[in-house]
Amino acid sequence: MAAYSIIPVHHPLKTLTQPLKSKTFKPQTIKCKPATIITSKLRAAVIGGGPAGSSAAEALAAGGIETYIFERSPEAAKPCGGAIPLCMLDEFSIPSDLIDRKVTQMKIISPSNLTVDFGKTLKPHEFISMVRREVLDSFLRLRAEDRGATLIKALVTNIELPISEKAPYIIHYISNNTQSSLAVDVIIGADGANSKVAKSIKAGHYTCAIAFQERIKLPEGKMKYYENLAEMYVGNDVSPDFYAWVFPKCDHVAVGTGTVCSRQNIKQFQDAIRNRVKHKIHGGKIIKVEAHPIPEHPRPTRVRGRVALVGDAAGYVTKCSGEGIYFAAKSGRMCGEAIVRASENGEKMIGEADLRREYLRKWDNDYFSTFKFLDILQRIFYGSNAAREALVELCGDE
Repeated sequence: MAAYSIIPVHHPLKTLTQPLKSKTFKPQTIKCKPATIITSKLRAAVIGGGPAGSSAAEALAAGGIETYIFERSPEAAKPCGGAIPLCMLDEFSIPSDLIDRKVTQMKIISPSNLTVDFGKTLKPHEFISMVRREVLDSFLRLRAEDRGATLIKALVTNIELPISEKAPYIIHYISNNTQSSLAVDVIIGADGANSKVAKSIKAGHYTCAIAFQERIKLPEGKMKYYENLAEMYVGNDVSPDFYAWVFPKCDHVAVGTGTVCSRQNIKQFQDAIRNRVKHKIHGGKIIKVEAHPIPEHPRPTRVRGRVALVGDAAGYVTKCSGEGIYFAAKSGRMCGEAIVRASENGEKMIGEADLRREYLRKWDNDYFSTFKFLDILQRIFYGSNAAREALVELCGDE
C-alpha cells in the first residue's frame, strides 16, 4: 500500500479561488507549507482538467483511488474547433443540452470551390456534435469531483521525481498566492501539447501544428445558414498542409485554420479563409481570438516510471481530421482504468511495467493503425491543390 500524503486539501468549490497570474507573485511573500506523511491507499494526481484529465480522474476516483486534479484556470475557454463524434455522446454519457449544434451537413470545399456534402452519408438519426470546450470541460470535471476526485485550482510549478522505486513524486504548485506541495504515487499528465509533466520525465519532443481561430458572432440571418452546417476548406491559400474550417457554435461560428510547415504565416492563412467565406460572415463581429498547438504524432515516450501521458500531452490527435477531444477522453479513461486494475483498486503500488502493460500496450493495439492510416491520408491528399481536388471528389463518392 502507498504511504505518502501531504497537507489537507479542502473542497475547491468552497475554499479555492481563481489563481493569480505568476507575474503577480512576490517570492519573498510566499510561504511554503511542509509535506506531512500519513498512511493511505494509492494516491494519484492528474495534471490538467480537460477531457483527458477529467476522464482519467473520474476513472481513478470511481476505482477507489485518492485522486487530485490540478487545473490552473477551470473557467477559461479552451481553443478548439469543438467537433465530437456521435459515439462519444453515449460512451461518455454526454447530455444533449451540452451540444450547441447538431450538424447534419458537413461540406468540404476544394481549391476550385468544388463543394461536396459528405454529411449526406449520415443516417437520419446521426449527426456531428459541436460543443464549446469551456462547457464540456466543466461538465467532465464536475462529474469527476462527484465521483470523489478533488479539484485543485493551481499552477503546477515543478515535479520532483522520486528518490527510490516506491518513494513519492512531489508536486509543487501555487494556489491562492501560496506555494504548496503534494506527495503522490502516480501522475497522469493531461496538460496539453506544452506538457510540463512530459518535460519533467524527459518524454521527448514532437512536431506541432499551430491552429488559429476566431469566434465570430453573426447577424441572425447569417447564423441561420450555419444552423446545422459545418464547412471545411482546403487549398494552398488557407493552409499548405492542413485545412481551414467554419464550425457553428451556440450563437457564433468558429473560423480558423492550421499548419505545421508554415506556422509563421498563420495569420496570412487566416486572412485567406476569412476572404473565402466573406459573403457568408459579412457583418459578423469577432468576439474572441484563439491560438493553440496541435500535436502531429505521439511523443517518443508516453510512460516513464509511475508517470503516464494522455491526450495532447501524449500526442493523440489524428492526422487528416485533427480530431482530439474524443481520443483525449478515451486515453484518459483508459489510463485511469489501467491504474485501477494494476493497483487492485489502490491497494498496492504499481510500476512502469504495469502502466506499459495495462495502458500503453492496449492503446497501441486499439488505435495505432487508425493514427497511421490517417497520417498516410494526410500525406497523400494535403500535399498539393491537385491532390486536394481529388480528395474532395473522393468525399463525394458514397
